[in-house]
Amino acid sequence: MNLVIAAVILWLAAMWVNIRIANGPADDSQGAKLAVPLIFGLTLLAMWEMIVRGMEVPMVILPAPSVIAARLTSSIPILWADFVQTFVKGALSGYVIGVIAAFVAAIAVDRSDFLRRGLLPVGNFVAALPIVGTAPILVMWYGFDWQSKAAVVVVMVFFPMLVNITAGLQETSAMQRDQMKTWAAGYWQGLWKLRLPAAMPFVFNGLKIASTLALIGAIVAEFFGSPIVGMGFRISTSVGQLALDMVWAEIVVAAIAGSLFYGGIAVIERIVTFWHPSQRRG
Repeated sequence: MNLVIAAVILWLAAMWVNIRIANGPADDSQGAKLAVPLIFGLTLLAMWEMIVRGMEVPMVILPAPSVIAARLTSSIPILWADFVQTFVKGALSGYVIGVIAAFVAAIAVDRSDFLRRGLLPVGNFVAALPIVGTAPILVMWYGFDWQSKAAVVVVMVFFPMLVNITAGLQETSAMQRDQMKTWAAGYWQGLWKLRLPAAMPFVFNGLKIASTLALIGAIVAEFFGSPIVGMGFRISTSVGQLALDMVWAEIVVAAIAGSLFYGGIAVIERIVTFWHPSQRRG
């Protein structure tokens, strides 16, 4: 219990430090913005370690961070193979295919009022379908390798991207579109030089949403059949073996991969849409 009491004291001390930093004279500096979440995260890890050790929580319920770190370092080849299978082959390939297909469909929808009225409601319906219902069907259609996981990701990514791109293409005003026509600009010139740049905030919003859906879809799809490799396969089998340290190691890898993927898209968004008010500082 001494470790539990120490964890409470650590939490109070870290909270006091964070409050001092957040309300200090340099609260708007880059260092303060990095220090507050860093201290918060490290404090949670330390409290997790101390509470689990102090209360002698069994590993099958909740392993300590040090146990998870040990599993991470000792299972790098396995974790790397699972990462390549799930993220690179399944999630990333499905993400790229889904985004490209959504762009093509969005342009078709933009040019056809019939498709706009007919396809978008269907898209909202399909987007609302639970993945646990569609994933087994696609696994049976496309087999147990990464192709079926990519198909699940395409379904999950396609319709959110379609809705965001379509909404973005409608962002320009009628006056702006009429101005392009007075300059004798055709549809494709107006699309590339006016409407698509104006739609970029919507496009990147869809890309960021789809980046999280892609990894989730690939992992969940592996629960319904996969070769003996992959994050979802490893999580499901490790749970059956009560190897919770491996489960948490896979979760850590997935969290890091998903965060870096999302962060990379956010960085590109800041470069491409530097002109948008949401990207302006100060």
